[in-house]
Amino acid sequence: MNQRLSQIAIVVKDYDEAIQFYTEKLNFTLIEDTILSETKRWVVVQPKGSGSCNLLLAKAANEE
Repeated sequence: MNQRLSQIAIVVKDYDEAIQFYTEKLNFTLIEDTILSETKRWVVVQPKGSGSCNLLLAKAANEE
């Protein structure tokens, strides 16, 4: 039975800073950036050439 990770969630402080870091510093591809509400977005990045594993950049709702 083959197993693989397809998406991993990572908590970030700021969406735009995280997008900039992953796309400019780590050379990831921005797959999706959808506004869900005034404070929430669905942001997905992917390592170039990966094709099978994504990172969901999730902003914490509060300090905890």
